[in-house]
Amino acid sequence: MQNQSRDGEHPSNSILSNTADTKYHNQAPWKKAAASLSLVLLGSGMTLAGGYMAGHSQQVSESASNLGVSRVNAAPPLSAATDPNFVTQVVQKVGPAVVRINSSRTVKSRIPDEFNDPLFRRFFGSQLPQSQERVERGTGSGFIISADGRILTNAHVVDGADTVTVTLKDGRTLEGKVLGKDELTDVAVVKIQANNLPSVAIGNSDQLQAGEWAIAIGNPLGLDNTVTTGIISATGRSSNLIGAADKRVEYIQTDAAINPGNSGGPLLNSRGQVIAMNTAIIQGAQGLGFAIPINTAQRISSQIIATGKVEHPYLGIQMMGLTPQLKQNINSDPNSGLSVDEDKGVLVIKVVPNSPAAKAGIRAGDVIQKLGGQAVTDANSVQKVVENSQIGGDLRLELRRNGQNLNVAVQPGAFPTPPAQ
Repeated sequence: MQNQSRDGEHPSNSILSNTADTKYHNQAPWKKAAASLSLVLLGSGMTLAGGYMAGHSQQVSESASNLGVSRVNAAPPLSAATDPNFVTQVVQKVGPAVVRINSSRTVKSRIPDEFNDPLFRRFFGSQLPQSQERVERGTGSGFIISADGRILTNAHVVDGADTVTVTLKDGRTLEGKVLGKDELTDVAVVKIQANNLPSVAIGNSDQLQAGEWAIAIGNPLGLDNTVTTGIISATGRSSNLIGAADKRVEYIQTDAAINPGNSGGPLLNSRGQVIAMNTAIIQGAQGLGFAIPINTAQRISSQIIATGKVEHPYLGIQMMGLTPQLKQNINSDPNSGLSVDEDKGVLVIKVVPNSPAAKAGIRAGDVIQKLGGQAVTDANSVQKVVENSQIGGDLRLELRRNGQNLNVAVQPGAFPTPPAQ
């Protein structure tokens, strides 16, 4: 299955529900994005955390009874050379800087337009449904990054919230203000009015290697200050690979047990430094958790704190990494509308109208071989170069079109903001 990126489309909420398998149901198999795995965001997303626990108590009990046999999410054994108290020391150091974030929003049910027709009103009158309001609540986690009350969390934890409250480990509950959020990376910054708060130490996620220790602290299923341990299972997991095609993150994978409510909480190394922010799990899987690298979260949060918003460069193309098998599949599909001569590179499947790519003359069927002087072989490598480019700057592309080499200059634009719901 090939990775597919939609650089120029608005982010959607497909990550919140099991829509990834049905979105391209009627398309050819080669067009289906590598998004067959649905993700569950961990902040309980504006759902009732208490209801989740009550409604699944039997399931939780059954799962717990099997732990002794299957050792699900069991932490690896400690090395003889490791201080057996290192997890305790990390928790004592970082725990006071981990918070619970409660959010709520008022949702008004919408009456279909047909019911507002005077004819309907005349014959049915008071029998017609009336608009109603309900309050949805959600719970997630966060961690304090400055002594004056700035907190990092996930955007989906505070998405659409009318009110946000932050509960500290010492029991204080304070009103929080959302300084800004970025849906493309799922990062948000919340501010509380307080001083001399404990804060976390930041590590370097670029230096992580698979097999290192990972410690998660958060509030899963309403159980405050829960600590779990595991390892870094992998780094650089592309958003397409794990079924989150609407995000721009190279995730860190961990087997430390994380659950709904852990969203926005820190993932720590053995020295107690934050290396990532827990954000998602694959529904139905065990020992597969994903976190946003702290270097990414810091870069995004710095923009939010400085300007209240984040701008992402984009070209406006839909693309896939080429392989000989993909080439054969496309050329044998009479409905593809494409003809491919190349075996390697990144195939442009679609160009968004009026996008920077369209203005530069890039066409569907072009094969990108170099971008910004770097050879590219998959959609993720193109996305990375674009993300690190400058909005309005010149980005050089080396293309193959109908067997000929082309050099194209494109000026990345700011990723379009989706219309308010």
